[in-house]
Amino acid sequence: MLSAPSKLRDIRRFPGIIHAKTHPKEEAAMKTVQNIVIGFGKGGKTLAKFLAQQGQEVLVVEKSREMYGGTCINIACLPSKRLITEAARGTDFATAIQGKREMVAQLRAKNYHMLADEDTITVLDGTARFTGDHTISVTTASGQQEFTGERIFINTGAQPVIPAIPGLRESPALLTSTSAMELDSLPQKLVIIGAGYIGLEFAGMFAEFGAQVTVVDHHQEFLPREDLDVAAMVKANLEQRGVTFRLGVSIDQVATANGQAQVTISQDGHPDRIPADKILAATGRRPATADLGLENTGIAVDDRGAVKVDDQLHTTVPNVWAIGDVKGGTQFTYISLDDFRIIKDELFGDGSRRVSNRGAVPTSVFIEPPLAQVGLTEKQAHAQKQDYLLFKLPVAAIPKAKVLKDQRGVLKMLVDPQTKLILGATLYAPEAHEIINMVALAMRAKLPYTMLRDQIYTHPTISEAFNDLLKKPQE
Repeated sequence: MLSAPSKLRDIRRFPGIIHAKTHPKEEAAMKTVQNIVIGFGKGGKTLAKFLAQQGQEVLVVEKSREMYGGTCINIACLPSKRLITEAARGTDFATAIQGKREMVAQLRAKNYHMLADEDTITVLDGTARFTGDHTISVTTASGQQEFTGERIFINTGAQPVIPAIPGLRESPALLTSTSAMELDSLPQKLVIIGAGYIGLEFAGMFAEFGAQVTVVDHHQEFLPREDLDVAAMVKANLEQRGVTFRLGVSIDQVATANGQAQVTISQDGHPDRIPADKILAATGRRPATADLGLENTGIAVDDRGAVKVDDQLHTTVPNVWAIGDVKGGTQFTYISLDDFRIIKDELFGDGSRRVSNRGAVPTSVFIEPPLAQVGLTEKQAHAQKQDYLLFKLPVAAIPKAKVLKDQRGVLKMLVDPQTKLILGATLYAPEAHEIINMVALAMRAKLPYTMLRDQIYTHPTISEAFNDLLKKPQE
C-alpha cells in the first residue's frame, strides 16, 4: 500500500482539465490504492473528502470532465430547479440557459478543487472497468492504467432510459433529461413521453417558458402513487398552464416529415399524429453498470442492472460498496449523501447506521406549486389496512398563500389514532418542499402531531398552517 502522503501520479491541476503524465512502463505496473471511488457523485465525493481528512489515500475516477461533482450539480437537481425558478420569474429561455450554464461551471470547478486540492486525493479522467474483484483498468486519453483497490466504492449513478419506440432513438428531435437543459433555443412544440415526476417538472417548466407541451403516457391513471384528490389538482393546474395530456395511449412510432418530427399515438384503435420540434423521453433512469465489467467480478446485479447491496451497502464482494443511484431504489442526492453516512459509520463509528433505520424519507416534485410527501398517503394507508386520522386544509385558507398570490393546493396529514404519531403527509402548496422537512423531522423524532399543532411559528408563513391543519381531524 502506498503511504498516505504519497501521490499516485504527477498531475497538473487546472479547473475542469486533468492531464496524467505517464510512460509505457508505468502504465504496465499495477498500482495499489487504499481507496478507489468510481464516479464523482454526491456520496462518493463526500466520502473521498472525508477519507482524505483522515489521512487516507483515495483515487477518484471520473469518465467525464463535465460531471465533476456528480449528477445533481451538473445535469439534474440544481440546473433543473434553476431553470424552473427562472421560468416562474418570467426570464426568457436563452437568458435562463446561459445563467444555468454559468452556475454549473462554478459548481463544477468548486467540486473538482474540493477533492483535487487534497494532498492524498488523485482525480483521474478515465473510464474504469473491473478486471477482477478488487482490480480495475482505467482508460485515459494517454492509455490504460491498472489499479488494485483495498476498498472500492462504486458511485457511477444512473442514466436515462430511452423507450423502445420505433424511430425514437434515431430521431434528431430526441431529448433526454440531460440534453433538454442544454438547448440554445426554446422548442415551440414539445412532446414529453412519460407523465411521471420528471416529465411533469419539465412539462411545467417548458410550458411556463412558452412552449406548447403535450405529455403522452401509456398509463391511464395520472400519478397512480398519489391520492386521487391530489393527483386531480396537479393535473388541473398543469392543464391551466397549457399542458395537454394524452393518457392511456399506445406510443407507436416517431418519424420525421418535412423537417419536423411526428409522434404517432393510438387510443382505442384510433391513430393520431402529434407534431413536435423536440421529443423528451422522461421514462426513468437505469443504474449505470453496463460498462463496468462487473461480469469479471463476483458483484451481483439485479434485472435492471442495479448493484445488489445489503443493509450497510456492501456488495456481494468483500470491501466493495455501492453508493447512490447505481444500487437502484430511490434516486435522490440526499440518499446518496446518507449512503456516505452509513459507510462512514461502519469504517469510523460504531456501525449502527443502516439503510433500514433511515426512517421516513421526504420527497419533492418541483412543479408549481411544489408537491412534497413523506410517509404514507391515504391510498397507501388503505392498502396496508392502517387506521388513521385525516387532517386536511385547502391552501386557500393560508394567509401566506394570499400574499404569494398562489392559493392552489392542499395540505394533508395522517396520524395514528392510538400513538398520535404522524404516519405521513402530502403537501401540495407553495414552499411545500421546505416545510416537508419539518414533518419528516417530527416523524424521525417520534414526536406527537400536537407538537406541530401547538408550535409557535413566525407570521406570515406557510408553516404556520400546521396550527390550523391539525386543529381537528376530518369526520
